[in-house]
Amino acid sequence: MGWNRNLLTEKLGINYPIFQAPMAGGMTTPQLISEVSNNGGLGNMGAGYMHPDEIREEIRQVRSLTDKPFGVNLFVPDLEISLEANEIKRVADLLARYSSEMGMREKPSLPKKDYGSLYKKQLEVVLEERVPVCSFTFGIPDSTIIRQLKEHGAVIIGTATNVKEAMEWERAGADLIVAQGSEAGGHRGTFHTEESGLVGSMSLIPQVADAVGCPVIAAGGIMDARGIAAARMLGAAGVQLGTAFLTCRESGANPLYKAALLNAAEEQTALTKAFSGKLARGIVNRFMEEMRGQPALPYPLQNDLTAPLRKQAAKLERPEFMSLWAGQGVRMAEVITVKELMLKLVSGAEALLEGR
Repeated sequence: MGWNRNLLTEKLGINYPIFQAPMAGGMTTPQLISEVSNNGGLGNMGAGYMHPDEIREEIRQVRSLTDKPFGVNLFVPDLEISLEANEIKRVADLLARYSSEMGMREKPSLPKKDYGSLYKKQLEVVLEERVPVCSFTFGIPDSTIIRQLKEHGAVIIGTATNVKEAMEWERAGADLIVAQGSEAGGHRGTFHTEESGLVGSMSLIPQVADAVGCPVIAAGGIMDARGIAAARMLGAAGVQLGTAFLTCRESGANPLYKAALLNAAEEQTALTKAFSGKLARGIVNRFMEEMRGQPALPYPLQNDLTAPLRKQAAKLERPEFMSLWAGQGVRMAEVITVKELMLKLVSGAEALLEGR
């Protein structure tokens, strides 16, 4: 059996154990997802922020572009958030100077959202559309949800940032577990204390692989075939890349965002709560620097509060106020098509792992 064939690829029905990370916010276009799957990997939709109708439409678009397996990722909501009005006002007032600077008439305010209802409706679409792979971030779904998804034939993938979370996911019924190292771009998938989710990939992958019986997918800082080979040697059955796919031509990332990625280096990323209220790694910009040490509402309230600011920043072409999520391997990002990237990853991994 070659480097690319194992329990993971057999379970998913894919040729190579290479996942495109399910990055939310419009990055994972149907074209990006389908091209990854068409080239032997697993394309994934970052559906955490999407309206149920949008998810359904994009699932159907993906299916019109590929007959290969693909996945949909959802965020498990925390339904126990409670805040005092003065806490919300304090942060809103702090953000008002930025909305004023960008000429926005409305001051930052929280929209009324029913996160539990949104999550339920998102799940209904995933079940109705019989999505082949469903992954979750920020927590573990109720056992009933996992059972229903499995009854519909879905493979369940959980996100863990430490061994304890990985073991909880395995007990809950996960078929595969993504071990997300601290080098990863975007949000930490941690659902215990934040400090427990800051383990680097080199340490995290072998410890998770030793602790659970299901296949482990390594994530965090992997950008090329060397990262794939290293992850496999550490005990991972597969890998998940995010930043490497963001600069692909099929990515939905804003051109300003892509430019920032292509001009950034490994020491220019940092973890912040400023944009969303949850730790996330991105390229340091003015907003991150000025908000360092300032209060932030819990996720997803801070995310909702800053959303209009980020939208206006993109409109005005002001990346200093945009969330430029990126992993620590960002220096290796390049302008490339998905097909070209997958070919490089596959041929490079084969040469390193099989000596060809």
